[in-house]
Amino acid sequence: MSEQPATADTARQQLEPAAADAVRAYAAKTRENADQLAAVLEDIATNGLPSVEGCTPWEELRETHLARLARQRPAVA
Repeated sequence: MSEQPATADTARQQLEPAAADAVRAYAAKTRENADQLAAVLEDIATNGLPSVEGCTPWEELRETHLARLARQRPAVA
């Protein structure tokens, strides 16, 4: 994607205000997630990997996430 503004010969369709707000909110959340990931990677680069004892096994993380998704999804009869 280009960071240059659109020129006069390239007409752009304007978004409705609610849609523009939703896009901005999504961009902010994506930026926040990227900043969190960057902070973790910088910490690993500076301090090395955490000890195994201080980490949560991926299987446990997976099960927790799947349980959270199951709670959010309405039950199908």
